[in-house]
Amino acid sequence: MDTLLFATNNKNKAREVEEALKKMNFPIHVITNQDLTDSPHVLETGTTFLANAKLKAHKMAEFSNLPTLADDSGLSVDKLNGAPGVHSARYGGEAHNDALNNAKLLAELGGVPREKRQATFHTTMVVSWPGRFDDDLVTQGEIRGEILTYPRGDGNFGYDPLFFVPDKGKTFAEMTVDEKNAISHRGQALRKLLAELPTWWKKMKNE
Repeated sequence: MDTLLFATNNKNKAREVEEALKKMNFPIHVITNQDLTDSPHVLETGTTFLANAKLKAHKMAEFSNLPTLADDSGLSVDKLNGAPGVHSARYGGEAHNDALNNAKLLAELGGVPREKRQATFHTTMVVSWPGRFDDDLVTQGEIRGEILTYPRGDGNFGYDPLFFVPDKGKTFAEMTVDEKNAISHRGQALRKLLAELPTWWKKMKNE
């Protein structure tokens, strides 16, 4: 069976992709950085989500000599000129500290009225074939919403308790996993990726 490296330490992400491809009758074994020995830590020095996803995909494809999937996601707030953007995970100064990140976001938006708190969640996904980085498969997803003045909901993670989706009348944190995945930026990007991956994979193998 062919193998795809997902440049992440999150086994659940890898399992999600593998199971989805299996349902499409395109079975691929999906592994993560945890399955490699001495895998490098890739610094996300890009100024865009696409640049960071490509940095991770290219570096890990070179290291593993495997086709590699990488993603980068973040929250961009209109009133903050797109911040936190590519710095979303470490906006509060400490990587992946949700409490610090949310506290800083609320502080930065202090006094801003609801009608001016629009924001976009974005995901870019990149699949790279070793040595053929000009042929990257790239998909993206976005969803618009607004930032509340206080958190709502206990589910999910990150900025989800503050990100309100008007069409649904809920924050991401008030949605079930299935509800969120049906509309989220990451769900959109992943569905596009799964739709295009089998054809792209066969093309890359046969050229």
